[in-house]
Amino acid sequence: MAGRKALILVENLSVPFDRRVWQESTALRDAGWEVHVICPRGAKRDTEPYAEVEGVRIHRYPLRAATGGPLGYLREYGTALWHTFRLARRVGPVDVVHACNPPDLLFLVALTMRRRGARFVFDQHDLVPELYLSRFGRGEDLLYRAVRLLERLTYRAADVVIATNESYRDVAVRRGGKRPERVFVVRSAPVVERFHQVPVEEGLRRGRPHLLCYLGVMGPQDGVDYALRSLARLRDELGRTDWHAVFVGSGDTFDDMVALSRELGLTDQVEFTGRIPDEDLLRYLSAADVCLAPDPLNPLNDVSTMNKIMEYMAMARPVVSFDLREARVSAGEAALYAPANDESAFAKLVARLLDDPGERRRMGEIGRARVSGPLSWEHSRTALLAAYEAARPRRAGS
Repeated sequence: MAGRKALILVENLSVPFDRRVWQESTALRDAGWEVHVICPRGAKRDTEPYAEVEGVRIHRYPLRAATGGPLGYLREYGTALWHTFRLARRVGPVDVVHACNPPDLLFLVALTMRRRGARFVFDQHDLVPELYLSRFGRGEDLLYRAVRLLERLTYRAADVVIATNESYRDVAVRRGGKRPERVFVVRSAPVVERFHQVPVEEGLRRGRPHLLCYLGVMGPQDGVDYALRSLARLRDELGRTDWHAVFVGSGDTFDDMVALSRELGLTDQVEFTGRIPDEDLLRYLSAADVCLAPDPLNPLNDVSTMNKIMEYMAMARPVVSFDLREARVSAGEAALYAPANDESAFAKLVARLLDDPGERRRMGEIGRARVSGPLSWEHSRTALLAAYEAARPRRAGS
């Protein structure tokens, strides 16, 4: 593969902040590829229009996140697509265009670059029709039919599909009509060396015996509202006030979740940090007694791999989750599972773990072993390189 050139397209996060895309980029770099990435600029980090980071060349464009429902996403995606076309022309001919969704529009860029010999690898981070249903709950309107059409066109254009888990792989084969040998599972998995224990800072618990932690995006489908209501039940129904909870991350509903915590009277026990540097993340996760995965059951979450669960396990933290198909695949016995969307049951499982340090330790060890072994990034890296080999990339103009 030495001397090949790859262009990775991503719209929903900046790079290297997007850990999956960054790990894929460096894996390809290490395999001898010249790697370019086109992505949006971050709000507080990854702000330069162009940067070369550890040998990966990153081209960034300005983008305002969607507001106002589906029409807001149309504006966001239209702007992103225009900038991606513009920057792709600047990058020039490549051997592989590697498009990460959402949205399912980036195949249009890949088609224009095919004229000069590029192959198209579709990296399906989300099932966009299920994402639409989970956010907007409308399955028969024009926009839903449009996202189904765009997914079909993306599958049709792809030489190879990368799926994040077996559920997504099944969709690519069954709904997308791809041949099984052209679909590769590249799981999102943390590089375990990045996650290590640091000395516990008792001050992070704000004077209480236990610390609870949520890590991740705060969007409409991510369940932070379920977590907050569960914590209110932990306090009101179970009489437990021996905990402090920290919510790390940001997203579309961040302000709404801060407001909800006030409405529930949780201000004194719940802290929102926003996005924080890795060193601060390690401080919170090292001090956490229980980590929260409150993603509710919906068409997207049931079949999606949650990065937060993988990172909790990398830090040997026990997890409480709702009972979702892919959550069980990821965590196994490293998590306890409440019936889907049952906030009282979720609260009771948190209380159970707070009272059982031995079980917390056992579950944490199981989780760390899973992400260090069968679910490790090394397995995913091997699958990624196999997917590129299957795409049979050729040099531009050949």
